[in-house]
Amino acid sequence: MVDYLIVGCGLAGISFSEMALANAKSILVVDNDSQNSSKIAGGLYNPVILKRFSEVWQAREQLLVMNQFYADLEQKLQIKVDFKKPILRKFFSVEEQNNWFAASDKPALAPFLSASIITKKYSGIDSPFHYGEVLHTGYVDTAALLENYKKYLLQESLMLLESFDYEALEVLSDSIRYKNIEAKHIIFAEGFGMHANPYFSHLPLDGTKGELFIIKAPNLDLDVIINTSVFILPLGDGLFKVGATYNWKDKTDLPTEEGKQELVDRIKEIINCEFEIISHFAGVRPTVKDRRPLVGTHTDYESIHLLNGLGTRGVMLGPAMAKALFENIEYGIPLEKEININRFEKRKR
Repeated sequence: MVDYLIVGCGLAGISFSEMALANAKSILVVDNDSQNSSKIAGGLYNPVILKRFSEVWQAREQLLVMNQFYADLEQKLQIKVDFKKPILRKFFSVEEQNNWFAASDKPALAPFLSASIITKKYSGIDSPFHYGEVLHTGYVDTAALLENYKKYLLQESLMLLESFDYEALEVLSDSIRYKNIEAKHIIFAEGFGMHANPYFSHLPLDGTKGELFIIKAPNLDLDVIINTSVFILPLGDGLFKVGATYNWKDKTDLPTEEGKQELVDRIKEIINCEFEIISHFAGVRPTVKDRRPLVGTHTDYESIHLLNGLGTRGVMLGPAMAKALFENIEYGIPLEKEININRFEKRKR
């Protein structure tokens, strides 16, 4: 008997696994490596939606939980995954500068948008209108996190590397049985793979495909993240991660020529130096139309739970949503209406 059987080992699954272990609960994780959106994610965390100059929903609370979560993980795994770096918004006009100043005056955004224009010149970028700086930003190396966390789980015999067989799941009166494993609770954190889950496939999880590059640009000198129509994230040694596209129709994780051309065009809008594409990735983010995650317990089975729909902000959302679900299950603390999956169940009825 374990406390939690967790299906999926992306950002959602890892977040819940750690929340359970930190509270002295026993876990077993099932994962078949079929969902790669967490692995290839940009990994950026940013408390501001720059396109609309609005604060990310519950940004302060999420940052608080997130910072502690990754600090604890780094200590546990003895690796560095959380890199604090400024995000600079490149301005293309005086009007954009003025919009920035107006936004930085808003009480909700003032803690996150610097009121000072950044005039530093970066080799490889023309910036006659300079930059605005977003505060409390950075990125998580999601590929390193997933690889090392899975190693840890395997070393501790806390992981099954296999596809989850939904037909082998048996719901008991106050627990579940899966093959020869009994668990008090099961947490489904399969990302876009949730469409195959008979318990939750009725929920409106959409998939948004994103494509990213790793480029080599030896003449681009950046020690910050540039974010305009795409982000450019320095990795060292003249390498940069660039992304991402948004495609709501294509649900495959195969790179496309259209995505490639879109990224190339956007890179050329930002930098003025030569670059070479080293790698081209694609993945389907688990998104929800109302832009809120899917968290909660099945209407008919008290032992079956969901943690999904983290979308484009998984590194920020994951730890806070895992904490909310854990505290709901263990202590009966109600989930907020915006994230609770019953917001759709009521509509269904």
